[in-house]
Formats: sequence, C-alpha cells, structure tokens
Amino acid sequence: MLVPDATDVYALGSNPKESARLQRQSDELRPESIALLSRISLRPGQSAIDLGCGPSGILDLLSAAVSPGGRVVGVDADPAHVALARQYAGSRGLANVEVRQADARDTGLPSDSFDLVHARTLLVTIPEPAQVVAEMARLARPGGWVVSQEPDAAEHAMCYPPLPAWDRLSELFRASFSRSGADLRIGRRLTELYRQAGLSDIEVVAHAPLYPAGHSRRTILPDLVRSLRPVILELGLSDDHELTELDADVRRHLADPHTVSLMHLLLVTWARKPSR
Repeated sequence: MLVPDATDVYALGSNPKESARLQRQSDELRPESIALLSRISLRPGQSAIDLGCGPSGILDLLSAAVSPGGRVVGVDADPAHVALARQYAGSRGLANVEVRQADARDTGLPSDSFDLVHARTLLVTIPEPAQVVAEMARLARPGGWVVSQEPDAAEHAMCYPPLPAWDRLSELFRASFSRSGADLRIGRRLTELYRQAGLSDIEVVAHAPLYPAGHSRRTILPDLVRSLRPVILELGLSDDHELTELDADVRRHLADPHTVSLMHLLLVTWARKPSR
C-alpha cells in the first residue's frame, strides 16, 4: 500500500506563513517546555531527539539539558523547516545539535538510541498518530523518556463576548484542519496511545492559558486559518473576501483587553520505556 508523503498529510500545509507561526510558537510555548523538562531527569552527556521540530522546536532547551557531552537530533519532513532549523542551531552555536530530514513515522534511526524522545503539536496534525508514538517508543532507550505536548481543541474554543466571526472562523478551521483525518481531540488520547505503545509510568498535566491582548499566542485561531487559507480556498469552504473580513473582525475583537478567549487546552504527557 502506498504511504502518503509526510508533508502531504501534515494538516497545516507547507508555506511561509506556517513556518513563521511555528517559529513564534517556540517562544510562545517555551514556559510549558521548560516546565516539562524540569520533570524529566535529562542529564549532561545524554541524548535527545525532537520529532517534527519545525524551524526550531525545543532544540536549544534540549541542547542545554544534555551539555556538556550530550547529543540532540532534530527531525522534520519539510525541507524548508530542516534548512531553517539548521540555520537556527548554527546561529545559536548549538554544536551538539544535528537536524535531519525524515518522516516522524519512520525516521530510519536505530532503535533504543535516545534518553528522551519529544514531539510537540505534531500528533495533532497527522491522520494516524499511533504510528508516530510507536516510532517514539522504538527510538527511546529502555528506561528512557517519551514526552508529548499536544492540544485538545474540540470543545474548548471559547470567545466572550460572543462574536459570529469567531464562530465562523472556528468552523472553517475545524473543517479544513480535519480534512485528512487529523484529530483535534488528540490531547485526551495521549495516555491511551502511550499505553498501546507499551510505555509505562505515564503522567499528564493540562495547561489552559488565557493570553492577554497583545500576546502573539492570543491570535492563534486567525493565525492558523491564515496557514490553512490555501486549503480552505481549494476546498471551496470560503472565498478571499470572506476570509479577509473574518480575519479582520476576529483580530479586532481579540485586541480588546476585555475579550476572553481560549483556543484549546495543552496536554503534556510523559512516560518511560520499560527497562528490559
């Protein structure tokens, strides 16, 4: 059976707007990533891999955690992201970071290679996330960590005061994002996927940040729709005029400090690969 290319099944597509959004995301979700790594006993001299690292991922945090003497590998299927991640590592002097182009479902890397295997907002974007979780478990050394940071956006999108443009933009986002089978409820499924992959000592925490007006993460919904705009137009779900008006209305509403919005929960899950 022909397996679709990894870049073809990625729900948010490949375009400069999406690359820029992912670069911002590394800064926006940095506090949650720092908190996660503080729970994991990653030490100097160990090894870590960031699957679906995008333009930067958490490569710098992993590099610092395993230095001196450790090794970090970043993996992404998009050649544009691989080039950006290599540039990112080089500009920050992350000499222990290597970035490879590969499919997170089948990296081609040796089994039992890493003390920590990490993925963030990757499983939510693909139709069969269990394949990636199985690969994460394979890559981890016995006794090593597998960790994920994934959203759960199905019933949690909220905007108050209500705005019809927000509701319409949310509808377009869900329809276009899920076109290839990606699951916006992936956050709640992480512990089940981990159990199915044979992982143990599973723990999970949830974050529900309400970003203030002016914070770049506050506009995540219109930002995601901008990344999906080519898909929305191709599917005939909307047109340029409506998308432009919706984008402006929602951004204007979110610029009001009295507006309360929550796009999704972020579920952070970590587990160990059983020792043999």
